[in-house]
Amino acid sequence: MIILGLDPSLSCTGWGVIRSEGSRITHVANGQIKTDAKAPMAERLAALQSGLAGVIAKYQPERAAAEEVFVNKNPQSTLKLAQARGAVLAACGAVGLAVHEHAARKVKKAVVGTGAADKNQVQAMLKVLLPGANVAGADAADALAVAIADVHLAPRT
Repeated sequence: MIILGLDPSLSCTGWGVIRSEGSRITHVANGQIKTDAKAPMAERLAALQSGLAGVIAKYQPERAAAEEVFVNKNPQSTLKLAQARGAVLAACGAVGLAVHEHAARKVKKAVVGTGAADKNQVQAMLKVLLPGANVAGADAADALAVAIADVHLAPRT
């Protein structure tokens, strides 16, 4: 099964594609979709949706996964994150791609073994779980972690 992991953000949305065959997980691809901070909001959201649509078309995932939304202390940041998530989820919904959502602590626990893991610990485990994968950046690493966690956390169909 091919799974697309997502780390939505207005400035840089990370994505990661893995293949799960039984208990074996392999890296397929990963990357980041960056938007121009000076561009109007509608253009930035369209860029996210279009960029992710291209990823979906290329890799043909069977399902997707994203972290559940969290609330920042800054309401403006929360609103921008929500809008970015909307664009990302719309790209998945447009092609009928189911999206599972997982709490950040559960993703960390599934990948590292503790829900209190930091980004460095998650990235270190990615090197163990996906040897040889060239990770495009922190956002792509988070997306790969979400995809791996989805293998363990998603409801069985």
